[in-house]
This record gives sequence, structure tokens and C-alpha cells, in this order.
Amino acid sequence: MRQKTLFHLLLTVVLGIAFTTPAVLNAQDRGEGPLVKEEPKGITVDEIIQRFAAKEKEFKLAREKYTYRQTIKVQTLDGDTVDGEYQIVFDVLFDNKGRRIENVVFAPQTSLQRIQLTPQDEHDFRNQLPFVLTSDELPEYSVLYVGQQKQDELHTYVFDIAPKQIEKNKRYFQGRIWVDDHDFQIVKTRGKTVPEIRSKKEENLFPAFTTYREQIDGRYWFPTYTRADDTLKFSGGDVRVREIIRYTNYKRFGSDVKITYEGQELEKTQNQQPQQPAPTQPQTSGPPPKK
Repeated sequence: MRQKTLFHLLLTVVLGIAFTTPAVLNAQDRGEGPLVKEEPKGITVDEIIQRFAAKEKEFKLAREKYTYRQTIKVQTLDGDTVDGEYQIVFDVLFDNKGRRIENVVFAPQTSLQRIQLTPQDEHDFRNQLPFVLTSDELPEYSVLYVGQQKQDELHTYVFDIAPKQIEKNKRYFQGRIWVDDHDFQIVKTRGKTVPEIRSKKEENLFPAFTTYREQIDGRYWFPTYTRADDTLKFSGGDVRVREIIRYTNYKRFGSDVKITYEGQELEKTQNQQPQQPAPTQPQTSGPPPKK
């Protein structure tokens, strides 16, 4: 996300970043209990990390077999007044050959004036804000256990994470994750995407955000709501940015690909769209904040 500029754009890669947590991490969400700094009982920290990373890999593979709708709204604010807005709504579907596609259903003309969205923003909306840390990505991150905390009715282990190093043209997450002690899956994420770009020619900055997950189909914790409300410190002046992203209408798409969960193979179906199941009350990691 960058301010509009008349200068020629020049990309600069940040080669290092401090292992710190944004100030937003100090905020208390509704339903969030105090952080208890004690060691886990009956299981080691390393075992927790390995278990949730393995579960996240299962979840990532399973989510690739789901269709859903994603709604993105980005606003700039002058005080509390919205002075620019970008919106897009698209469905993530499969074509008749089983290939993943996006179908845009709503995309009004943007009115953003003080910032413009970049390819990094578009990538983050789809990949980094619904952050997943699998056993494949785990070696890229430093993971620090910080304690235990209640999230609504869930008991969670809390970790601070940051990339060990920044590789060119790659995006990373830096911040805090909450891992359910029963399902060993991430249920909440709070932090920032990195690297940011600051140079004389270009500034590409990103707001701190929080992503909540809900349990879908009784198996996996899916991202359902992301919110950011942060002031970006551009050299030309501060810009308050608010982002609201929703992921709704998850439906499992039939496939003949084998998917396992906790060592058991899930049922196979034909390559077709399933019927909408009867609505159920999902478990959550805390109610999403109001708009």
C-alpha cells in the first residue's frame, strides 16, 4: 500500500527486520483473557509447534477444496470521516476442469486518492491476512512461546513469530498467533505483513491486522474475518487506513483427491458442487468486532 507519487517507482527489498511485535498486540479483544506466562503441562513447546504446523498443513490442503466468497473493503479516513474507498467481492470457485478461479461479483470504481493498492496488497489479501503456518513454512520462521490465554471459550497457546530472513519477492507475516489446545490449529492471528518498502522513490506500507477463524464442518478452523485500523506513517503525511475482509459461504467442493484428517481419510465425492448444508452454529475464537 503506497502513497501516490510522481516519482519513478523503484523497488527496494528490506534485507532484515527486528523480531518485534507491533503495538497493536497490546490491545485487548473482546473475550480475550489475561496472558498467563507459564509453561504448558503434559506437552513440550516443541511438540505443540510441530503438532499445530502439521495440522495447519492438513488445513491448507483441505481449504484448497472449498469454495467461498471473499469481500474486501479498504478505506482511508480523515478523522472519522471516510474520504476514499475501494471494494471488491469475488467468489473463489472451480471451473468444469476442477481448476481454481475467481469470479468477481461486485467491483465499483475506487475512490481512493491518498493511497493506491499494490500487487503486494493484492497478494496479502489472498494469502497473508488469512495466514497459515505449515510444517513446510515453519523453517522460515522464528517461533517464540509466550504463554497461554483464553480466547472466548477456547484455551490457547500463544506464540510470537517472525521471518528468520527476508528473501527477494517473498511476503511474510510478523506478529502473534493463538493456537487452540484441543485441535492444535491457529484460531487467531494479529500482526503485519512484511517487508515494507521505504525509499526516496517509493513507500509501500501495510497496516497491522487481526484475523479471526471459525470452525467449519467440525474439522478445520477457517479464516472468516479480518480487520485493520492503523495509521501509516508516510513521509508526505500520515494516512489512517481501515480494512475489513470477510470470508463467507464456505462449501466443500467434491474431489477424488485423497484428503486425510488426523490419520483418517475423509469421504470422497464426485467432482461437483455440493448442496448447501443446513446452517449450524460454528465455534469461534471470539466474536468479530463490529464495523
